[in-house]
Amino acid sequence: MNEGEIMRYPLIMIILAALTCGCADELGPILDVPNEELLVDTTLSLPERPVGALSGTELIAVLNPLGLREREERILAEILTGNLPNFMRELIPISSVETIGDSTYNITYYVTVDYMLMGSDDDYFLIPMTPILAQELADSLNMSLITRKMVNDIWAAAGLKLAPSPIPPSDEMVTIPVFADHNSIVRTQRMASIESYPLGTLVAGHKKDVILSNRIETNQDKVVIYGWHQLNGQPIQSLYSGHVNWYADYSHGIRLVNSECILNGEKRNISDILSDPELYRLLSDEDGCMTMPRYPVDKSSYPG
Repeated sequence: MNEGEIMRYPLIMIILAALTCGCADELGPILDVPNEELLVDTTLSLPERPVGALSGTELIAVLNPLGLREREERILAEILTGNLPNFMRELIPISSVETIGDSTYNITYYVTVDYMLMGSDDDYFLIPMTPILAQELADSLNMSLITRKMVNDIWAAAGLKLAPSPIPPSDEMVTIPVFADHNSIVRTQRMASIESYPLGTLVAGHKKDVILSNRIETNQDKVVIYGWHQLNGQPIQSLYSGHVNWYADYSHGIRLVNSECILNGEKRNISDILSDPELYRLLSDEDGCMTMPRYPVDKSSYPG
């Protein structure tokens, strides 16, 4: 075990040292301390990237001629078979302390380091998705989409904040070529800071988020978006639910969170917290608990 690994596993090293010197009886208090990360998965539940898997550039060429439903089916297949970079696999903890009434809550949830993408560490493609695909992917990975409050908290916690880079609006902004153009712009921004912020650093600001919201229940044929924070912390996109649920343009990103979180040292489900009439405030800044903390996976909604 090298020095870096020792620093990552201090509790393990203390236990091993005590066992070696015959001091196991003194470990009681140490062994009673819970390791929260052992309560939930902190990595994406996916197979290793297959040998010969397509790069981001190759996927752009494959996806370009496909219709929307075919495109999203291919994206789902690529991700679920493990075609995404190694740096995306480790989830990042976001922690906060919140007070509700007379009670104090410590909550930690685990999010993807970037918006969902495909390919390799050297050649990846940030891929916008409809909420139909985003929800299906989240379900497949035992994960969830995030809320407006979580978007804000993730941006605040991000080690690297990228300035939004809008592309002039057009009818082509929902197409793969424009997705690829924006991917190239963001990639250039990302590489400019790679020495100080290596891949695997939590990054935010470069996409709008497809989010969970109280609006979903009464707008089940819509997508709700929010974010694209500027460097001053102000989002370009306020909470908006005007697009149909099969809409996704180049600016949209999908950030996922493990569906299980840690609340006051115990494992809890994100959707259960969002549905709780008191605890929802830990994860949502909207009025009232979220009675439908997910999107319908209705593939009949795809056009054509």
